[in-house]
Amino acid sequence: MSVAVSGGDMSEDPTPPGGADDAATGEQESPAGDTADPTDERGSDPATDRDGGPATEREPAAEDVPEDVQEYARFTKMDRADYDRVNEFLRDRTYITAREWAIARLCADFRTETGVEMTKIGQNLPRLVPFMTDTYTPQAVNQARASFEEKVTKAGATFLYGAMSGFYTAEELDETMYEVTEIAKFLLEVEGVDLSVEEELQAEDEISRVMREVREASAEVRGEEVKCPECGHVHEAE
Repeated sequence: MSVAVSGGDMSEDPTPPGGADDAATGEQESPAGDTADPTDERGSDPATDRDGGPATEREPAAEDVPEDVQEYARFTKMDRADYDRVNEFLRDRTYITAREWAIARLCADFRTETGVEMTKIGQNLPRLVPFMTDTYTPQAVNQARASFEEKVTKAGATFLYGAMSGFYTAEELDETMYEVTEIAKFLLEVEGVDLSVEEELQAEDEISRVMREVREASAEVRGEEVKCPECGHVHEAE
């Protein structure tokens, strides 16, 4: 699987409406006096993922950039990527936007014992992710991460219901899992994760095994027969 991305800046970087209280979520608080509202008079259009302009932080001078930011190399494969192209690719295959994907990854990578370094992420966003061209306030970073988590939960519930509902055969579920696994692996590879063929096959086998167990367990809950995909033996639900 591949995605063509071209050079150039994104024409309009979507930023979440409204701020977020970092203290309420247990994350590191923003610097004193940082009360910028990450919206503008244009508002937002959820249908097209086009929000108001991003709330920006002062981008540190080159000599002030932290060492871990200078050494960060997650998205080096996308050095010439254009935001709109990345966003289009994601929106065609997932529920998340390019902004949510990038910031969720950064929040995972820049987590300390006391919380996520949202100020550092926001101030250095263009240095950390090639297709992001504006800095963000800590509130905007927190909002994007929260949006990512909410979408993952909803997508997970939708998929799990489909898997447990009996709407699909074991073979159809295997096909679905193969397709979504390929997309997930591609995103990991873009981030810089190097998966060997053996690791990929092992992961696919493990996912397939887990999904068979989910289907069998849900069939028992529904009081239906369970047919073993390996030997064909039919197990009567108790």
